[in-house]
Amino acid sequence: MEVCVKKVLIALLGLLCGLLFSACGAREEDGENVWQVYYVSNSETKVEMHSHEMESSDPADQLDELIQCLSTNPEKLEYKAPLVMGFQLLSVNRDGSRITLDVDAAYSELSVTTEVLVRAAIVRTLTQLEDVTHIGITVEGNQLYDGLGGPVGWMSADQFIDNDGNEINTYEQVRIKLYFAGEDGTNLIAAYREKHYSTNTPLERFVLEELIAGPKVDGLYPSINPATKIISVMTKDGICYVNLDENFLTVEGNVSTDVSVYSIVNSLVELSNINKVQILINGEVPSVFSASTFERNLDIVTTLER
Repeated sequence: MEVCVKKVLIALLGLLCGLLFSACGAREEDGENVWQVYYVSNSETKVEMHSHEMESSDPADQLDELIQCLSTNPEKLEYKAPLVMGFQLLSVNRDGSRITLDVDAAYSELSVTTEVLVRAAIVRTLTQLEDVTHIGITVEGNQLYDGLGGPVGWMSADQFIDNDGNEINTYEQVRIKLYFAGEDGTNLIAAYREKHYSTNTPLERFVLEELIAGPKVDGLYPSINPATKIISVMTKDGICYVNLDENFLTVEGNVSTDVSVYSIVNSLVELSNINKVQILINGEVPSVFSASTFERNLDIVTTLER
């Protein structure tokens, strides 16, 4: 499985939105002691800020108070505190304008998009502290790598700019492996695609969207009906649940249903957090499918003849 990422965080709406939520400007105008704490949604697709009245006045105590907020789930049950998402915070250290959080190895098990949102929530919250400009995260004292293998260094608030006051929308340049149909429609051929995608979009959905968009290489052919609509996509316990509309069952050209199915399965299983795929049509497993869940099938994969 080859997944290669060059980490590039790009603001969606530019400097204006960034200034509205800059590190020292996140407090509400109606109270100097009102700070903002960022939480991750249960769907793990966005973050949302919640007001917190700071009780402490000492900088060290304020840091402790914010860490406590980030470790306590909010009253709104649709959001989760970023520091209680399956990993443990081992230590917090401030050195001048920089704060380092050391976490245990379980942090590395977060999905790609969740990990980015956790970082965004932590960075946007802690950079409100006076003179704090950068946040670092280490894993048991070692370099942090994101879910796709890119090193993560010091992070500042302007790397995570809000696009509408709620969602933090960042972009990563990702290289994904997609499987498209060969000329006779009976085999799949792998092709790599490198592109920026919004981390507010689950990577699984991005893979599906790119498959439906079709190949960009001569000799490869669409494996999925381009009229297919994605109803939902969710991954849990290594299984990716893909819900499509009925257009998926109308095959493209001479492509068989099995080739369409394994185009999705093989492409999604290339992601590190997916082992199996279940494909639903309008919420149900169609009778034409040979199984309810599918694993990678390389028997129908061939190479492109030049």
